[in-house]
Amino acid sequence: MGEPLRDFCQGDPDITPGGEGLSSLRAFAHSSSLHGISHVFAYGAVSLRRVLWGGFFLGSLGLLLLVCAERVAYFLTYPHVTKLDEVAARNLTFPAITICNLNEFRFSKITRNDMYHVGELLALLNERYEISNPQLAEPHVLAALRDKANFKNFKAKPFSMAEFYNRTGHDLADMLLQCSFPGTGCTARNFTVIFTRLGKCYTFNPGGPGREVLTTLQGGSGNGLELMLNVQQEEYLPVWGDTDETSFEVGVKVQIHSQDEPPFIDQLGFGVAPGFQTFVSCQQQRVSGHGARGWARAPEGPGWDQRGPGWDPKGPGWTLTGPGMGPKGTGTDPQRAWDGHSQPPSRPPPPRSGVRGPGATRAPPDFLVTKDSEYCACRTPCAMVRYGKELSMVKIPSKASAKYLAKKFNKTEQYIADNVLVLDIFFEALNYEMIEQKKAYEVAGLLGDIGGQMGLFIGASLLTILEIFDYLYEVFR
Repeated sequence: MGEPLRDFCQGDPDITPGGEGLSSLRAFAHSSSLHGISHVFAYGAVSLRRVLWGGFFLGSLGLLLLVCAERVAYFLTYPHVTKLDEVAARNLTFPAITICNLNEFRFSKITRNDMYHVGELLALLNERYEISNPQLAEPHVLAALRDKANFKNFKAKPFSMAEFYNRTGHDLADMLLQCSFPGTGCTARNFTVIFTRLGKCYTFNPGGPGREVLTTLQGGSGNGLELMLNVQQEEYLPVWGDTDETSFEVGVKVQIHSQDEPPFIDQLGFGVAPGFQTFVSCQQQRVSGHGARGWARAPEGPGWDQRGPGWDPKGPGWTLTGPGMGPKGTGTDPQRAWDGHSQPPSRPPPPRSGVRGPGATRAPPDFLVTKDSEYCACRTPCAMVRYGKELSMVKIPSKASAKYLAKKFNKTEQYIADNVLVLDIFFEALNYEMIEQKKAYEVAGLLGDIGGQMGLFIGASLLTILEIFDYLYEVFR
């Protein structure tokens, strides 16, 4: 009994004091599906062959970890692909059309009290409440200004910036000469007043509670909204200096947008000049990003972070339709559209960088102008509808129609040429573009890449990893 035991012990060098762990590791290496490890932990003394196998195995393991780290890093960049498709439709929802006159205030509607409060802001008066540049004024304008700026024995009355914007802004009923839309027709009553950074504006087909959203059944010119407008140059404020409230241009600014987003007409609008008929051919584009990271739903509530100074939980919800735009307010109420006050200030503030519009006196707009990148929480929505457009124009009126239009609207031919424009907005065709962003690298793709690299470098699989965990459990239990 002693001889066989002695021979067995001499023939197995691993049966030594403290060698039980090494023996179990060798047993695991020879039974595991992990390629190459059985040659590293071969029975017998250390040899050059075992060292080379150990080097190859460690090198392959290092390359595997390097490639897997690169794959994981690529996955965390959230790559995406864009799918573009053109879809035919039986009918399309007609977009909302917002129109603003480039002149914010009608000169004839400005009163002496208005001149006292905002004359300097509009560069009509100097700091001494005198007409700033009388030599630049036309005789009839100068006479009207002298009357409005006569403050002798004048007692100032309370002033509301909101009321001032609403009262002095252009009235669409006076501007609109003709309006047509297939199937329904239109008048000034089909437009909704909205206050933007360009003052008092009007939106056609805005949607909302109790308002039916119009659709169109045909594409092409004549199957959309056609307007003839009078820009009323005689009402434009005289421009004697560079201010945010006066414009060097004449005409209207127009934005085509969906009913789900407010107009950012000062940034996204296009200009239409008098003396021309402008054709706007548009195509609806539906952008969807549900499957790609970076397309997140806009947060509810106010658009600036509650950590920011001046945050007001009862203030209006500030919105953002795309990256790069700071929070702004728009709305049907000229005061709350800008600062959330229920009561307007008694006197307008002096002009400040980045802040315009009625009652722009609150801290959040000023604060967000300088630090919106840090505190503004607005994101690009998961889905949006936008409109691509192509513009072309022809001159109006022609010599053949000038006399007729002058007689029809009881104006001179020169007045028609200087003030009248025609705007025709229509769909190019009865289809829309579907732009969809999708993940280019799914979790399944990541696992497939890692599994393939494991098989290439060390011949392992998911079950091999389970074998390793099972061995560690047996060792440490």
